Amino acid sequence: MTDHTYRVTEIVGSSTEGIDQAIRNGIDRASQTLHNLDWFEVTQVRGHIENGQIEHYQVGLKVGFRLD
Repeated sequence: MTDHTYRVTEIVGSSTEGIDQAIRNGIDRASQTLHNLDWFEVTQVRGHIENGQIEHYQVGLKVGFRLD
């Protein structure tokens, strides 16, 4: 494995389907702008409740990408 230097940024992914989909939505969107994505870390999980039902999920993510 070669030595790499990373930049870390924080994003929030969201979904009405669940936590996994919120993570995937966040990573999918970040990959449209950021290049060399290598890893992520879930830092927060939260949601929105309406009428006693979970309506929306949000996940805070730290995303690491290699610098050129």
